[in-house]
Amino acid sequence: MRLRISARKSDLARLQAYMVGDALKEKNPQIEIDYRFRESLGDKNLTDPLWKIPEKGVFTEDFFGELLRDETDLVVHSWKDLPTEHKSETVIAATLPRADQRDLLLVKKSHFDKIKGSKTLKVFSSSPRREYNLTGFFKEHLPFGLQDVKFESVRGNMLTRVRKLIESPETDGLIVAKAAFDRLFSATLPEFLEGQQQLRQYFNELNWVVLPLSVNPNAAAQGALAVEVLRSRQDLQDLLQSIHHADTFHCSQKERDVLSSFGGGCHQKIGVAVLARPYGQITLLKGLTDAGQVLDKRELKLNNPAPQFAAQDLWSSEVTAEREALKSYQIPAGTNGLFVARSEAWPADLKWSDFVWTAGLKTWKNLSQKGIWVHGCAESLGEQEEARMDILAGKKLAWAKLSHEDGYASDQENMTLVPTYTLKAQQEYQNLSGKKFYFWSSGSQFLKAAEQEPGILSQHHASGPGNTHQVIRSYLQENKKYDPSRLHVFLDQEDWRKQCTK
Repeated sequence: MRLRISARKSDLARLQAYMVGDALKEKNPQIEIDYRFRESLGDKNLTDPLWKIPEKGVFTEDFFGELLRDETDLVVHSWKDLPTEHKSETVIAATLPRADQRDLLLVKKSHFDKIKGSKTLKVFSSSPRREYNLTGFFKEHLPFGLQDVKFESVRGNMLTRVRKLIESPETDGLIVAKAAFDRLFSATLPEFLEGQQQLRQYFNELNWVVLPLSVNPNAAAQGALAVEVLRSRQDLQDLLQSIHHADTFHCSQKERDVLSSFGGGCHQKIGVAVLARPYGQITLLKGLTDAGQVLDKRELKLNNPAPQFAAQDLWSSEVTAEREALKSYQIPAGTNGLFVARSEAWPADLKWSDFVWTAGLKTWKNLSQKGIWVHGCAESLGEQEEARMDILAGKKLAWAKLSHEDGYASDQENMTLVPTYTLKAQQEYQNLSGKKFYFWSSGSQFLKAAEQEPGILSQHHASGPGNTHQVIRSYLQENKKYDPSRLHVFLDQEDWRKQCTK
């Protein structure tokens, strides 16, 4: 069988076409593939911002015509480039596992003093979504004390955009899709190596931030590939099922449906991210509609809905504690990444120039205001949320977790616990008995309460999706009290009360 696969002619588009072709050949070794690469309308018009170009599908419509004229068998798109309207003649028959859907901020190291002096960040980006969602975030979460953020239009492939940043005397930064760089830096074919080496040289002049989805949800379907074929070609649809990734398809399509409900289009100031997790599906929606409606949604749809109780049957408490810095701490030799559980865990005398990742946005903000460059965060979803920075860093990162001396080591491979302070909890665990559903803010909180009131172990328990959940589960298993139907995960205490109160 011989297949014709079409895509745009940029390095990234060709690489993505090869990814689909290689996946097909791995499952079907008898297939032979002819690749067809060409420019699209969007590649030819590099002057106007995409949202100002009147035509829809500026990167995809030319290839739709090829399918209709039987000039190709299938087209590989960056799914976010496709219009949200469904076509009657074609179908998205498959997608591969999704790359990182987050955005990436690149900032020239040589401009740090300039930015601090002017209190202004000038950044290349043609996306209304990014400008709307990120302006306030940059002012609080970058260590420059910013008062103003100015966005400037930029077009071109990834290498062109980074080159424009490097060569611009006025512009300080650039925002791009992280998936593009992860894919380009992972390419091994000789035809990509020259561009890859140039990108890596540019990266040596830049510092970067992986932008959080809870603040800046991605463009709908960003990081996902779409394989488009004629609806009449059932043979190709059947063939493509061998490489199809259902979770990616479901999440990407839901994002596109949400964007479509507000009118669709890259002119929209709307970001939407749908995340599939073992405990459920998280939807993050932020932006401003054409009608002026402010969107701000963070929702968890549980795979197995938790039981509901009367408000008086619920118990929760926040830990209040005295913290005291340890006089000495030891970061293991070879560590090049720090996971910071709380800002108080950062030692006052620590000088650090490698990678920093935080548990949540509050810790990120606090460290940034101390002048520390933070590369990203786990968004309060737990340490199991991978930073996914190794490709950008060009090496395998070895992590240490800064926390208190009674803290718990992460389940993540390659992360060592480094105690930097002591924690003396002030919470008295009163009124524990007689409740039916407990929400825990920390693992140590749960363990002390379980020691004081062991009768609570047979009741329902909940926590966020991170280390606290692991601590509770391990303790219940060790004491032969573990019942999966009685241990639950929520985004936070507010989410727990919202979903579990009658």
